[in-house]
Amino acid sequence: QVQLVESGGGLVQAGGSLRVSCAASGLTFSKYTMGWFRQAPAKEREFVAALSRSGGTTYYADSVKDRFTISRDNAKNTVYLQMNSLNSEDTAVYYCAARQGVTITTDRGLYDYWGQGTQVTVSS
Repeated sequence: QVQLVESGGGLVQAGGSLRVSCAASGLTFSKYTMGWFRQAPAKEREFVAALSRSGGTTYYADSVKDRFTISRDNAKNTVYLQMNSLNSEDTAVYYCAARQGVTITTDRGLYDYWGQGTQVTVSS
């Protein structure tokens, strides 16, 4: 049974930083590209960042580029999202997702597994 479990969300002041993590189990982690998505109230789930199986290739949404960093530790079956210079528009539930394959993608419909999400709230 595949499980993706996010952690590390919380309340942070605008301008602050937060790192969320996603621990994977029940799959061969190194064979999956990983992504982070987020969903704010009354909005669709949107792409945030993704990285390749080795972690050598990354891709970011324009709204988070230069502020967020996605990384992974294949020995720990974990993917991270370091978030800096947070603002109120970053408030959302953050989800990690796994996709078996080589190509990273921003299309949420192409991911195979999803976590339950972790809430990130940025206060102004």
